[in-house]
Amino acid sequence: MGNSFKAWMHNRKERPAGGKRRFYRKSLIVLLLVSGIPGLITGALVYWMAGGRLESELLNMHNEQIQHRAHNVDEQLSNLELMLSHWAFDSKFNYTLRDTDFVKDFIRSRDITNTMLVMQGSNTMINKVELYVDGEQPVLFDPEFSEVSEMSGSFQSLLQSERQTYWTQWSFDAAHPDNKELTLVHHVPGGTMKPVGMLLLRLDREKVSELLRTMMPYNDGETFLLNDTGELYGSIGSKPKSDFENALTEAVAKRGTGEGSFILDWSGKTYTVTYGHFSRIQDEWSYVSASPISTIIAPVMFISKLILIVSGSALLLAAVLAWLASLSIYSPIDRLVRLLTAGKPMPEEQEDEFALIERQWHLLSSESRELHTRWAEQLPQVKESFLHQLLQGYLYAYSEQELQKRMERYKWEVQGRTYLVLYVKLTGIANMEGKFRYGDEGLVTFAAVNVIEELASRHYEQSSVVNFHDLSAALLLVVDNDEPYEENIRAYCAELTDSVNRMLRMQVTIAISRPTHRIADIPLAFENAKQAAGYRSVESGNGIVDIEALVDGGMDGPEFTYPFTLEREFVQALRTGQEDEANRLLDEFIRALSVKGAKEFDVQQGMLHLLGSVQHAIMVSGIYPVRLFKGANLYEQLSQKHEPERLADLFRDKVIVPFLKELGERSHSQTKRMIEGAMLYLQQHYMRDVSLDSCADHIGTNPFYLSKTFKQVTGKNFIDYLTELRLERAKELLRESELKINCVAEQVGYQHSYFNRIFKKTEGITPSRYREMSRSS
Repeated sequence: MGNSFKAWMHNRKERPAGGKRRFYRKSLIVLLLVSGIPGLITGALVYWMAGGRLESELLNMHNEQIQHRAHNVDEQLSNLELMLSHWAFDSKFNYTLRDTDFVKDFIRSRDITNTMLVMQGSNTMINKVELYVDGEQPVLFDPEFSEVSEMSGSFQSLLQSERQTYWTQWSFDAAHPDNKELTLVHHVPGGTMKPVGMLLLRLDREKVSELLRTMMPYNDGETFLLNDTGELYGSIGSKPKSDFENALTEAVAKRGTGEGSFILDWSGKTYTVTYGHFSRIQDEWSYVSASPISTIIAPVMFISKLILIVSGSALLLAAVLAWLASLSIYSPIDRLVRLLTAGKPMPEEQEDEFALIERQWHLLSSESRELHTRWAEQLPQVKESFLHQLLQGYLYAYSEQELQKRMERYKWEVQGRTYLVLYVKLTGIANMEGKFRYGDEGLVTFAAVNVIEELASRHYEQSSVVNFHDLSAALLLVVDNDEPYEENIRAYCAELTDSVNRMLRMQVTIAISRPTHRIADIPLAFENAKQAAGYRSVESGNGIVDIEALVDGGMDGPEFTYPFTLEREFVQALRTGQEDEANRLLDEFIRALSVKGAKEFDVQQGMLHLLGSVQHAIMVSGIYPVRLFKGANLYEQLSQKHEPERLADLFRDKVIVPFLKELGERSHSQTKRMIEGAMLYLQQHYMRDVSLDSCADHIGTNPFYLSKTFKQVTGKNFIDYLTELRLERAKELLRESELKINCVAEQVGYQHSYFNRIFKKTEGITPSRYREMSRSS
């Protein structure tokens, strides 16, 4: 857009001002009005709605949230009262407490101490639970037994209260009388008018502060509790009343009893205040929660600013779009001229736009003809690429008519023609007497392709060669339907065989496909010819394989016998680490496959079968074949070898040597480290979709060996260990978190429904019931 703007401005400087310029200005103004005014109106309406109603809704939601959380606080305090009342009526705390010698009656002292410890641990808000027993020598369990001397007067004051159960702020430290704790007192035995003692439930100041903090959803503000006398029972701040708390207390007192909310201005800030009452045992408490309005309506302020930014951006975008639209309306022909001149301005006094377009058209036509000439020079490479795709079957989606058009485009005559494919394969590179070596396959194939192409040009008008660079090539012949081709093909194959033998000193196998009249059938003909080449006898040198002759009975020959005994001996030698014996047996196995009359296809299939047996033995030995072979596809590599010597060399280098080396390095300590790695992997990934296969792949072994050794080392099955690990983590989350059951299931790697079944099957109860029981205990 920047280049277009510069070019447009440059053109404007060179063009005289006139009607078009005024039209541009008018169109720009109209487009700005049409695109900008609706956006401004919409932005103003949205800003008004967000700034007014949304702010009011947020304040109402905040007040309802405070009241709901206050109800939760009330329920927790009520639970403490019910719990203490339950314990006060326990048979342990009866009139015999006054007459008991707790020094001598050690068993009862220990029983009371254990009971106090259970009570103290039953709720996280409890700091300490104490039992005071009055008598000639008052005693105190806190929870350990001790005699009371200095603080007996303080406990007597609490015991002499006419109320059986009540809340109080009390100081239990004579050295610090201002250090008071919120305490729930219950006389014992419960329900009697002449108590012999009392249970004291002292709450943790920090836990009380945390409980009150839940009534303040934001970090800024104040929340506190008052009794009916105005005494501060708890707050999230310091213990003495602050000026802000005093101001809140006075403001709430002016509004009388009940609950509600109001707005309070204090120290330059505006607060929304929510207050209400708790009905405690023979007492009334008040709660007050104050939060800055700015914190509550912060999202509204953000949305308001965002609306202003979006509205301004929309207006700016509307201006830009209007400018672009005006350019489109103003100068369509001018854009085409700039395109043809690469953005350079065109002086009006020399020629008009249409003359420039005509001149540029002739120039582009000339360049097109030049490109066509270059394409004709590259035609042979393009034809070879197309033929390669055709033979490999990559053009299967094309219809016969489309293939004919493409071949005609590449200068082939296809009307009334018959197609044949010759698959040429070179063998004997292992016996080249130093002329070529392994690794020169590409060079040998290139030389052979030149010979194939030169001889084909002498015998046929239309022929093309595809070089596969692996000692093989394909020749496509296009002949007339009425032309006899059998004798000519035989003569060509004989001449080609003689030339390759003489020039390259290699043997040639030529497979001749069936003739076809459809281009779409050429890939099938090529594949059949390629497979037919595998029926070459391994003991023969050159060979010509005609598919027609094979179908008519040429496939008959000596019955192929697979040497199973040699296979078993070879695999056993590998398992026991006998390298020399394994190499000897491999040579015997190759010779047994290459008996007189054996086909190349039979030898390849025998070696592939042997590879499968060896891979099975490798997996049973606890070695992962993929890691051993470094990801190489040995089946594909064996299929590409056509000579017994090369098959044997490949088997030694890629199978025997790596396996025996790996087998010698393995030991019992390695197995133990492998299982430790598997256990660490499970501990780190139990929450994911872990399987025996994925764990085996991670530590570099096969699933069968991992399952076997895991049981031997750990004494547990793989799946039992994983299930136990997941359920232990699930029970921990159920006890210590508030996560929903389905969230717990996801965090330990289970679906919700399956998690419920496996948990109940293992633990005997549902996850929900387990959570209830763990918390109630």
